[in-house]
Amino acid sequence: MPNPFIPESFEPPKLFDSECFHFRVLEEAVAELDFEAVMSSQKRLQGIFGPEFDWPKTDMTLEENKKSLKVHKQEFETREAFAYSVFTNSKEKCLGSVYIDPSQSQNYDCEVYLWVRDDSITLDKALYQTVLSWLQNEWPFSKIAFPGRCISWEDWANELKVV
Repeated sequence: MPNPFIPESFEPPKLFDSECFHFRVLEEAVAELDFEAVMSSQKRLQGIFGPEFDWPKTDMTLEENKKSLKVHKQEFETREAFAYSVFTNSKEKCLGSVYIDPSQSQNYDCEVYLWVRDDSITLDKALYQTVLSWLQNEWPFSKIAFPGRCISWEDWANELKVV
């Protein structure tokens, strides 16, 4: 990577607590709770990373989920990308996830994807606002892209010059 995703001096938080949410690194330790949240909302989540993505597949297994979470943790440790599992403040229920990735566009510092499980969808706007505020106030980003949310997939494809 020609430019580091985040400055060497910045220490990405492993935990974050807000009024409504508790974030922790997305890793194998939360695999079962994460898997349940993902599969409870599987149909709606397809396309969360773009129209061409079919994650999560209807036949995804817990083992496949564990492998994916290991990758997320490794990316976190190597500072390539940062994924968080989102819980209630009581830390008993997995509500969804937040993914902070280097931007594919030179016009943005990062691209962010997030989701909330179907039975907690009323928290979607609060999660988005929490993540946006957190990234603006505590992370070293000035231009944050939320493809598929604040930027349509069509506009994002044009941004990336993928036609």
